[in-house]
Amino acid sequence: MSYIYINELIKIEIEESEIPWLKIFTIQNYKEFSQCPKEVKEEICSKLDIIEKEMIKYFNPAKINIASFGNYVPHVHFHIMARFKEDSFFPEPMWGKKQRVANLNLPSFEEFFKLLKDKLN
Repeated sequence: MSYIYINELIKIEIEESEIPWLKIFTIQNYKEFSQCPKEVKEEICSKLDIIEKEMIKYFNPAKINIASFGNYVPHVHFHIMARFKEDSFFPEPMWGKKQRVANLNLPSFEEFFKLLKDKLN
């Protein structure tokens, strides 16, 4: 796992994918978002807002997807994904039925993660 941000409340992990995809996890193991203390909720929302805005600015996606399932991993976490009409699954979720072979020509993920790390700190 590759983390681009970690503090006493949350950690942000890169999901290896054809699309820009990050996951925010709570450090403490809460099953539901409603069980998180106020400061954890605020930290998640603050970082999620930064990630979404930076993904839009850098990648110009068709849509940002934000998901929180936790059926396999019953630990509060959020997926933030920049989606493109040419990605393999669009308009399906990334867990859905593959629609095509991806035809993406995106800016550098590594550069994006470096820029984002600065914004998150």
